[in-house]
Amino acid sequence: MQRWRSNSSDSGADSDDEDDQKDHLSAAAASLEQLLNDEKIPVSVRAELAEDYRQLNAMQDKLRNGDLHIAVFGKVSAGKSSLLNTLMGDAVFSVSPLHGETRHSELKHWRTSEAGGVHLIDTPGINELDGESRERMAHDVASRSDLVIFVTDSDLTRTEIEALQRVAATHRPILIALNKTDRYSDEDKQTLLSAIRLHAMGLVKPEHVVAVAADPVAIKVIRTDASGKEHITMERPKPIIQPLIEVIWQVLEHEGKTLAALNASLFAGQLSDQVSERMIAARRDIATRVTRTYSLYKGLAVAVNPVPVADLLAAASLDVALVMRLSDVYGLSLTRREGSRLLLTIAAQMVALMGAVWGVHLASSALKGLTGGLSVTVTGLAQGALAYYATTLVGQSAEQYLRNGKSWGDGGPKQTVRKIVDSLDRDSILSDARDQILQHLRRPER
Repeated sequence: MQRWRSNSSDSGADSDDEDDQKDHLSAAAASLEQLLNDEKIPVSVRAELAEDYRQLNAMQDKLRNGDLHIAVFGKVSAGKSSLLNTLMGDAVFSVSPLHGETRHSELKHWRTSEAGGVHLIDTPGINELDGESRERMAHDVASRSDLVIFVTDSDLTRTEIEALQRVAATHRPILIALNKTDRYSDEDKQTLLSAIRLHAMGLVKPEHVVAVAADPVAIKVIRTDASGKEHITMERPKPIIQPLIEVIWQVLEHEGKTLAALNASLFAGQLSDQVSERMIAARRDIATRVTRTYSLYKGLAVAVNPVPVADLLAAASLDVALVMRLSDVYGLSLTRREGSRLLLTIAAQMVALMGAVWGVHLASSALKGLTGGLSVTVTGLAQGALAYYATTLVGQSAEQYLRNGKSWGDGGPKQTVRKIVDSLDRDSILSDARDQILQHLRRPER
């Protein structure tokens, strides 16, 4: 079993580095533990992110065991699998001249460090035709590895530079292996290395760009025997891989545990963001359903109440109840007094913006008490639709206030309500409201 260990003579510096790396690992492990055991995360959100949580558990085990993952990444036919097999010293990764041979990520144990195992991961090519899902898998695997080896066999193309930028954005250290250099002269090889370092500037350290030849092509060798007769054979030179191995060990010796901790912390942060997004989306869905329900209840209450103006007062209590229910959805407690004050703030801005609408609303209320029969139905339906619309505005305004942590933000309530009014299609909402109210009014009593 191969092991690597530091050859540094500065034992004091090594001890400090070791302590720092242990601190990083402890902090990362605590972050994973907190995310895994957070009881505030709904079961539905955990179900949606089941695969991510599975990987989070695996990453926790990886940290506990001190393992490190190295992903080999690059375009099709750059020689990724060949390079991996050369590192392994055996043909354990699939190699094929056909594009797309590596369809799934593969992980193999390579060596054992003082802390744990070092594993190599092969990934699908990034420039597969009709292989978008495989390309996404390759990026995903690379972003969750501790170290990335980017393999190319020429100067970097635009596609490769974009892929490098995407991996670099995950804050993983990157090594670039210029493969198949046995095909180039020494001068051409140095020219290519300089070009790659220039194109990768700011993404990869210059000393982390190295030349390799994982699977050199066979060359013609002419030998002369004792009798002077020439014999021609095809022989394959030894792979040139040691420069890459040395750089890998340098990185792992100085940053191995920190890399694992950084990877775990970044992944936990990304998953935490996803959880937050899912929870926000779930709350918005619930808030939308709650607002629609209260809007319909208010529309019906106003439409069927024959007492002038009194129906508006009764409906106001529904708006207060809506605000209180939305505060529960967002986990921000409001007293009834706070809910009433919030409703008055929203209502004041709505009246300022839509005074003409509320004039019609009040006129309909008065008219409804002076007419009977069909007139009551017509005016009540119109007023009910307006009440539905008003409560929709109340609900969305209150939701925005709660979503911002009980704050109106820089624009204040006036700007918030105005934006919501401008964003809603009033005619469409009024039409839908009338349809829903009529549908409920026409239902036979049981």
